[in-house]
Amino acid sequence: MITIVDYGCGNINAFVNVYKRLNIESKIARTASDLEDCERIILPGVGSFDHVMKQFNASGMREMVEKKVLEDGVPVIGICAGMQILAQSSEEGTQAGLGWIDGQVKKIDISQITYKTKLPHMGWNEIYHNGDFLFKDIEKNARFYFVHSYYFECDSKENSIATTTYGKVFTCAVNRNNIYGVQFHPEKSHQNGQQLLKNFANL
Repeated sequence: MITIVDYGCGNINAFVNVYKRLNIESKIARTASDLEDCERIILPGVGSFDHVMKQFNASGMREMVEKKVLEDGVPVIGICAGMQILAQSSEEGTQAGLGWIDGQVKKIDISQITYKTKLPHMGWNEIYHNGDFLFKDIEKNARFYFVHSYYFECDSKENSIATTTYGKVFTCAVNRNNIYGVQFHPEKSHQNGQQLLKNFANL
């Protein structure tokens, strides 16, 4: 059962629709009790770091999600800002992150980009992954859809499983044990995103 956490910060139905096309059972969790039978957890995130953390903390689901992930070992994947809150902190705000993967969220420095552009980084970018099962049957230079102005800087390179380039090379997918995060939006990334979500269901 894929459980998608709805705490008011993500396009929940997009994930439901992908899993419906894949004929994989999914459901939406809006209360802690909805998470009791979860086998995989998707933690979407749209908005600023502080807003996302405040919404998650106020949802009544954080304690149960942490129990499932940290104690029971249920696989979880954070999407976009849902990945960023896996870190300890962010330059975007003052709230403490979940701290599940050691690192900080930093703002993209557009002064390092040689062509005229602005934030957010929005559109399709190639990613380069390390062959983790999350990227099974996905090309090494596959393209995914991004919308963000901040990136996750891991304290340990071992937690970085994919990178992309926008001005500089930075991590766009992280992993520690059963905890995953991707900066891009697989639910908006057509076939590559569908394959990634299928792989996550099969972890």
